[in-house]
Amino acid sequence: MIERLWASWRSEYVSTAATKVGAEAKAGRCVFCALSEMGVTVESGVVHLDAVSMCVLNAFPYGSGHLLILPRRHESHLLALTEAEAAGVWSTARRAVAALEVAYQPGGINLGANLGEAAGAGIPAHLHLHALPRWAGDTNFMTSIAETRVLPESLDTTWEKVTQAWPQMDGRDPITD
Repeated sequence: MIERLWASWRSEYVSTAATKVGAEAKAGRCVFCALSEMGVTVESGVVHLDAVSMCVLNAFPYGSGHLLILPRRHESHLLALTEAEAAGVWSTARRAVAALEVAYQPGGINLGANLGEAAGAGIPAHLHLHALPRWAGDTNFMTSIAETRVLPESLDTTWEKVTQAWPQMDGRDPITD
């Protein structure tokens, strides 16, 4: 007997995220820069903003909790960041990892960057890091055979979990405390 896995919410999620990204691209605007202007909201997917960096949900995540960390200034090259921007991005990456550990209690976290289109950057014009919680055995036949990812939660749920766990949201800062 064939089992069915229903994830009907994914249709709305993918079409909404694709529309948002596509509209910015057609307008000649960087989607990350546009999201930065929207501020920290569930609609923008932005979970953190400071003077030089930000953290946003990946609109097309590899798994639940997939975050992007980036400089607020539109820049594609790592070496073109100022020292303050580089330090700010790294500080935000550390806080993002802390939030993912609290929110998801993963077995590990992938943290990395695809620098340039040839390296696999989906949006090569604006430098960004990926932070992705991982668990032992979290790959399965859906990804391997069907080239499909099934996520157990919506982006709204991910945003709620991450913002509630964000280190500075409740006065805690595991990096400086």
